[in-house]
Amino acid sequence: MSTDQEIEAEEPEGDVDEEAIAALLGDRVIGTDHHENAPAFVVGPDHVADVLQTLKAQAGFDHLSLLTAQEYADRFESIYHLTSYEDRTREVSVVVPSSKDDPRNQSATSVFSTAGWHEREAYDLVGIDYAGHPDLRRILLPETWQGHPLSLDYDQQQPQVVTLAEHGEAMMSGATAQAEVSDQHEGSDRMFINIGPHHPATHGVLHLETQLDGEQVAHVDPDVGYLHRCEEQMCQNGTYRHKIIPYSDRWDYTANLPCEWAPARAIEDLADVEVPEYAQVLRTMATELGRMFGHFLAVATYALDVYGDFTAIFQYGIRDRETVQSILEDLTGQRMMFYYFRVGGVAWDLPTPRQEFVDKVRQFIDELPGRLAEYHDLITNNELFQMRTVDTGVVGPDVVKDYGVTGPVARASGVDYDLRRDDPYGYYDELDWEVATDDGCDNYARILVRLREVEESARIVSQCLDLLEDWPEDERTLQANVPRTLKPESDSETYKAVESAKGEMGVYVRSDGTASPARFKIRSPCFHNLSALPEMAEGEMIPDLIAAVGSLDIVLGSVDR
Repeated sequence: MSTDQEIEAEEPEGDVDEEAIAALLGDRVIGTDHHENAPAFVVGPDHVADVLQTLKAQAGFDHLSLLTAQEYADRFESIYHLTSYEDRTREVSVVVPSSKDDPRNQSATSVFSTAGWHEREAYDLVGIDYAGHPDLRRILLPETWQGHPLSLDYDQQQPQVVTLAEHGEAMMSGATAQAEVSDQHEGSDRMFINIGPHHPATHGVLHLETQLDGEQVAHVDPDVGYLHRCEEQMCQNGTYRHKIIPYSDRWDYTANLPCEWAPARAIEDLADVEVPEYAQVLRTMATELGRMFGHFLAVATYALDVYGDFTAIFQYGIRDRETVQSILEDLTGQRMMFYYFRVGGVAWDLPTPRQEFVDKVRQFIDELPGRLAEYHDLITNNELFQMRTVDTGVVGPDVVKDYGVTGPVARASGVDYDLRRDDPYGYYDELDWEVATDDGCDNYARILVRLREVEESARIVSQCLDLLEDWPEDERTLQANVPRTLKPESDSETYKAVESAKGEMGVYVRSDGTASPARFKIRSPCFHNLSALPEMAEGEMIPDLIAAVGSLDIVLGSVDR
């Protein structure tokens, strides 16, 4: 990292004029860094909020995509990855170094609400303190945890068993919060209740600390981390070539194939690997089948969330999900953890007999319009469903952007943002399809968007089949010529993202010249989308809170990683 006071002029990357940004930030910039995906400006730890506000208000960087925290031998570092909802090709990184003795920098929560959860995670796992953060406490690990697992001096053998006497305050945090609610609202109907973590309405091990004022939700605090599995550290211990992409299938195990593209894209960018065109078509087709795979389950389970219909609608959804799962099993050889992507391409071609597989997929695509009509008859046209979802869980576009919400949840609030189109990768920019949006901003609109996305995914798959059928046999290259051992250049770093079924799934990677990453950071769409739950649920009834949770289509493996 350069710490020169003057900015060296470089060619703008994407649509970002690096010299103009440097001039805008002025003497708040103390150096520059080079990221493969974006220009990076180094600023002091006391100027974070000011710099981010300037970039947001005056340069249009209104999307805080990710915060990456890491420790070097001589410093700690926070990287704020910024882009624009209007133009995803415009990216910039704000790099904030802090000392080893006092790893601290100014909080960004006054500029982006999504920084609240990001900075809590950075404090929890790396140990950086964010001055001015309104609620800086652990988010993935228990309050009693000793040390910060991603810090360089962390002892992985140290015991985590603590005594109640030594850490009673942290262990009794729930009781303390309940007592505080009672004290603050004595004589009122305010009460504190726990929803989850072991409850089907929370879609996994999610704990909702909920305050009720009478029958209305006065406040809700999502408590996550019950499924935290150190995925980032496991990826850092793996090698680029074969031992990282398989982990991505576990991040969102309901729609996992799109997630495989995120680490593949980041590694290929870092190692300058060009994926063959034929493999890009196969990737695109497989990913869109994976998107439908996830959306069928999301719609089926949501009917159970809002009015308890487990048998009919759930079985319709599982019927269609099973069809897609059978197709993906034929393609990948796996029922769930597909691992079809490889660095530089895909594992193998269409199964043989080739025409039999194509006919199977086409039959599913041809039958899909009739099946989607059944969903609308059973769900979206259902009066009970409409009563439970229309005008509930409302979240406007400004709040969506403030919390970094992406995917169907954002597009259902009129935020027309989709990385497949806005930061093209694979074969998407060669195909005819549309981004599904709605301006309803409520629970109902999110289901409509998912059903429309199934239609668009089917269009993409159909076009991919046309291409694959006509592709010359001697030009069906499945993988680039990738070295057996990948060792990207030392200190090279990048952030790359893809459009998963839940939204923007991103990966930051920093290389130290070895076959494994020095830092591997996962940007989960579920993590961001869930952080906005209080904005959707406060003022609603408890059943509406449950409906809002279901409308997010979160997977706790993706939230907790």
